[in-house]
Amino acid sequence: MNIHSPIRRRALLKGAGVSLALPLLDSAGWAAGVPPAKPPVRMGFMYMPHGVIMDEFWPESPEAYHKSPPPAIESLRPILDQCLMMKGISGVPTAPFSGAPHALELSTWLTATLPDADTRSRINIAISADQIMANSVGAHTLLPSLELATMPQTWKENQAGLHEAYYSHCSYRSPTQPVPAETDPRNVLNRLFGKKDNVGRVIRSNPLDRQMLDRVLGGARDLRKTLARTDQQKLDEYLDSVRSVERRIAAIESRQQEAALEKAGVRSTRRGTSDSPSIEVKIPEGDKRSEYMQVMCELNVLAFQTDTTRVSTYIGSTPNGVSYPELGFTDKHHSQTHHENRQEMVRKVAAITKFNIDQFAYMVNKMASLREGDGTLLDNCIMMWGSGLEDGNKHTRENLPFIIAGKGGGAVNTGRFLPDVQGNQGDLLTTLLACAGVTVDRPVGIATKQITQIFAAG
Repeated sequence: MNIHSPIRRRALLKGAGVSLALPLLDSAGWAAGVPPAKPPVRMGFMYMPHGVIMDEFWPESPEAYHKSPPPAIESLRPILDQCLMMKGISGVPTAPFSGAPHALELSTWLTATLPDADTRSRINIAISADQIMANSVGAHTLLPSLELATMPQTWKENQAGLHEAYYSHCSYRSPTQPVPAETDPRNVLNRLFGKKDNVGRVIRSNPLDRQMLDRVLGGARDLRKTLARTDQQKLDEYLDSVRSVERRIAAIESRQQEAALEKAGVRSTRRGTSDSPSIEVKIPEGDKRSEYMQVMCELNVLAFQTDTTRVSTYIGSTPNGVSYPELGFTDKHHSQTHHENRQEMVRKVAAITKFNIDQFAYMVNKMASLREGDGTLLDNCIMMWGSGLEDGNKHTRENLPFIIAGKGGGAVNTGRFLPDVQGNQGDLLTTLLACAGVTVDRPVGIATKQITQIFAAG
């Protein structure tokens, strides 16, 4: 018999004006013998531009998917049974914008719709799939949706006369309203866990400084005594994660500050006279890009774990001059995709693809390690990684690369590679929304059907 007192599902830890939402605990909902509610389904999207090296990405066969996965998805091997890959998902036909592949690859990725040809100089496209879900479930959470990006959304280019915002936005609240993404992890912390005023507005201060966080953790110790052992472990893991994210953000900020001082000729007191100067961590230019992306991924995990939001997007990079010094070369991603089968350039594109998938794997593997309900956090998520081009060399869109991770609360049949799916981008998005329990009044973009192979039996 459960002797522990039930707690409210929306319970918060509070201290000095700081609030930390709790993860979903088994104790939430146990009252008068009523079992807890089924955990909600969350949906997240993570993007990389310019397509993939197809031989390095697609499994050779459904059997090889598990036995010998291609190099690009090796980091997903521990959870391939919880992933789904499908070949045969075509993108939105580009006419009359055939000269604007990079303006279209991100803007059409979640809308499955072309921009309006008669109003090219201003935003006019369609509501995106993430915002369709946010409209459906956003009223149940503190944040209707969470939009993240590695790079500022400030690129200026107008392929085929299209508005520059099409290059760097994937989320659209309405056909004319792109949703800006947050690139500063500290600001994301403020949105998720920040100090708020009486009407809920975030006050721009450090929400997790040591003194404030210690007060909150003091409340956690009191709460912990009232919880069952399994919930105590969940709470401990969650608070450790919050601490870890704060430390990593602080470390990035400290390195940036030291590098700026070194650049201005001020020697760091932490560095000996014979030590090399600190590298300048230019986020999002490329140095330590993995660390930055992993912090953003952890923030996404925390937002889902605490049910602060059930919808997220993360634009890992955009098609405008990103480099990856961490991989041992400084060539721009875009320039290498026009490789014309030159092997060294192909190798670099494959390495960049693997790097980006590795960050996605970091996030979903962490979700798979977190218990929730009768399973894990990943069991209750639908996470999609992908690109708006199949092949950056030829700008093809016949077989867009997608990886789905998570079972969506049991709605998605995972652990498979489907080599001959017949469908388009809109079909996929419409199907994933259905798996998340979202009823749409019309198909997403160019959709004509649902892809029934995705659904779990029963």
